[in-house]
Parts: sequence; structure tokens; C-alpha cells
Amino acid sequence: MTTVFVSHPPDKLAHYFGDRAITALKAVTNVRFNPANTDLSSHDLAVLAHGCDVVIAYRQTAGDEALFAALPQLQAFVRCAIDIRNIDVPAASRHGVLVTQASAGFVASVSEWVIGVMIDLSRHITASTIAYQAGKAVVPVMGRELRGATLGVIGYGQIGQYLCDVAGAFGMQVVVHDPFMPLKKSALESLALTALLQQSDYVVCLAAATDATENMLDAKAFALMKRSAFFINASRGNLVNESDLLAALDAGMLAGCAVDVGRAPDQMPSPQVAAHPRVIATPHIGGLTPPAIEHQAMETVSQVTELLQGRAPKGAVNAPQAWRWQQAGNSSQAA
Repeated sequence: MTTVFVSHPPDKLAHYFGDRAITALKAVTNVRFNPANTDLSSHDLAVLAHGCDVVIAYRQTAGDEALFAALPQLQAFVRCAIDIRNIDVPAASRHGVLVTQASAGFVASVSEWVIGVMIDLSRHITASTIAYQAGKAVVPVMGRELRGATLGVIGYGQIGQYLCDVAGAFGMQVVVHDPFMPLKKSALESLALTALLQQSDYVVCLAAATDATENMLDAKAFALMKRSAFFINASRGNLVNESDLLAALDAGMLAGCAVDVGRAPDQMPSPQVAAHPRVIATPHIGGLTPPAIEHQAMETVSQVTELLQGRAPKGAVNAPQAWRWQQAGNSSQAA
């Protein structure tokens, strides 16, 4: 019977995989788990997953050349997330290991987080609460409505498209910058990045993290924004030059900021950014809701099931180069 190693630390297993997926996985495979509440090094993972056919990888679990070389029985490295930048896919291909990724199950979850922090920033909710909790005399501050404001969305992928619909329901004017994705709604306006930054009351970064988008939000970008505008990053920390962001906040060039990601480990907001008084920082929780987590966990179970049935699963990224699982399937049929 196929043996699967789940690399999630025990204290993260319920949050990032869940009982339903564990039960479903145990019904079709032998399952082994990470015994320690730590992120596994490549060496530790190779030792613990020795003899396993599949690794289901937590978001902090790296798949590198040394790992694939050390696990000659490994057929697939199944990523329980959409981001596979922690996997050396060419190395996996050289060793014939199939790499898969999950689809985005957190579209609604992340979009709701964005709306939540937009309201929070606009109505000074967190700032007022902190002042009250500190026993300070809190002076009421005039808030702003989302209705009638302009939302600038950088990145028109699945989350961006969903967010645009939600923002429209709030009565916002929505403009989008994405040179690769055509707009699907006539009510939206496509703009160059410069124009979007100049016109928007709220700028939300949802673009993919690539070499081309590294530090795309820098001093020049922040200088283009309205001094009354809010900046929100729900994508990846790589897209933002954090020193430039802090300088813009200190200079009063932005009204405030909210981040769910940053350049700290596990894409967490950096301590320097999180400590700024005009920043709302959350610990990468935009996609942390039961439906979002269960979507991706159950998809990994489906991918393993497809492999057992001799099919390249949906979400495979290097199927033509992954020969180990195909050889294993041929051997089973011959037997």
C-alpha cells in the first residue's frame, strides 16, 4: 500500500490540513506524520520520509536536490498550497519526482480580509481600540466610507476578480492594473500602474510574486499615491520595498497601511513594518478559514488518489518529466 508522509508540524496540522483530510487520506494510504513541532530541514525530512512514496508538504517544507536524491522511492512531492517557490522543480524533474500544487481555495477568505482592513483603516477601529485598552482619552476621529471611493487593484487573478465584485457591491469605483489579464466586467477600468496609484483611495496589491514584480511598490510608487490613500498588501512581501514603505509612512505620504504578508519567515509581516503606528499587521491569516484550508487539503488527497489510479493529477506542474510514478504504476500492473 502507498505510504504518504505529511510534513505539517503537529501544532499546525489541524489549522493547515484538518481532520477531514486526514481521515480521507488514511482511507486510501498508509500515513506517517511529522513527530515534532518544528519545520523540517531537508536532511530531517529525508530521514523521516524514508521509504515513503509521497510527501504532502506544509508551506515551510522545502523540496530540494538533496531531498529528492535521498529518497529514491519518492514518487511525488505534493504541495498543500498554491505557492511552490520552496520547491526546486527542475531538481525534482531530474530525479523523476512529480510536483503538484493546490488551487486557490482562499479567494473569498483573502478578499474578506482586504475588505475588513479597509474598513478598519477608514474608521480607525484598531487605533481607537488600542488607545482605549491603554487607558488613554480617545478623541473621536472622522471616518471615511468605502462607498464612492476608488479602489485600485494590482493583479486581476482569482482573488482580484472576486474582490472587484465585492467592492462593487459596496459602491466603490474599481480600477485595475494587470497587463496580462483582460477585464471581465464592463464596470471596471484598466489603468497603467502610474495612473492607478495616482487615482486610488485604496491600493490593494494582489499581483503574483515574480522576478518582474520584485519591489514593484517602492519609493517612486508611494510618491505617486494620494496622501490620503491607504496601501494594503495581501500578496507577498517580495513585491514591496519595506524601507521605502516605512519612509513613506513616516513622511505622511500615506494615510495608513495594512499587511498580511512581509519579508519575515513564512511570509509574515516584518517586525519593523508591523510596529509602525499607522500599520495594521496580521500574521498571514488572510487565507486561514476552515473552507479555505479544507479546499487545499482535500485537493491534495484527491491528487494522491489520482496517482494511485495511475493518472497525472490536476495540479501537476512537471508531469512529462516525472517518470518515477509512471514506473511504479507499470510495475504494479506487471505484478
